[in-house]
Amino acid sequence: MAKGTAAEPGSFTAKDYQDPPPAPLIDPEELTQWSFYRALIAEFIATLLFLYVTVLTVIGHSKEADACNGVGVLGIAWAFGGMIFILVYCTAGISGGHINPAVTFGLFLARKVSLVRAVMYMAAQCLGAICGVGLVKAFQSSYYTRYGGGANKLADGYSDGVGLGAEIIGTFVLVYTVFSATDPKRNARDSHVPVLAPLPIGFAVFMVHLATIPITGTGINPARSLGAAIMYNKDKAWNDHWIFWVGPFTGAAIAAFYHQFILRAGAVKAFGSFMSISSQV
Repeated sequence: MAKGTAAEPGSFTAKDYQDPPPAPLIDPEELTQWSFYRALIAEFIATLLFLYVTVLTVIGHSKEADACNGVGVLGIAWAFGGMIFILVYCTAGISGGHINPAVTFGLFLARKVSLVRAVMYMAAQCLGAICGVGLVKAFQSSYYTRYGGGANKLADGYSDGVGLGAEIIGTFVLVYTVFSATDPKRNARDSHVPVLAPLPIGFAVFMVHLATIPITGTGINPARSLGAAIMYNKDKAWNDHWIFWVGPFTGAAIAAFYHQFILRAGAVKAFGSFMSISSQV
């Protein structure tokens, strides 16, 4: 049997994929490259467009006196998931299409991006979110404040713990999907099942919104929550704001650990390497 040929679907005689090397923790050379700044611009514009379309959808639905005339929770979920699909598709080849500090944080923990890139991406995403919601406020000034500015807040009847848990699980689903859809091992061994990475990522956002809009309005993206809170700037937007940072970052960290050390057996490989070195001493 030829090297790398499958004996049966999913069974290979040799490693048939190549993992990219871990990103350096700090890479000052990135700051001298145009591609780095192009990626920052892409993240800024993508997050701006994401917040502009989605928050406009939320405001537009809220101002309808008859709930049947609005897009409803289903339409809002489609707006968020559809925009992520579009924007990840457009920017994946330039910046990786993060559009979310929690996604960037998870990829940083997995050594997919450097610390410098992660910090700058998060700053660009937050600034883009603020500008995107600012456009909504400018265009819908008569309705913006009246209908809550699209800001995330914990719904009545739910405790902080429930809201935090919803944000952790929702972000875990999203970041887990990001890792799975971009895994070079999966892409190589499941090449008979073509996967357009932005599609499952967009669907993950859509499904999470269906589940958590009634609880928190669905954050799972600290930039989205921050941009809306800053522009709305009312107490109810800030009272539970910590949930929309702690929850997504925790969920992203759990997803990174699960994918890298459980599914990709990083812990087992590290332990095996340690035992091999120990046996030679």
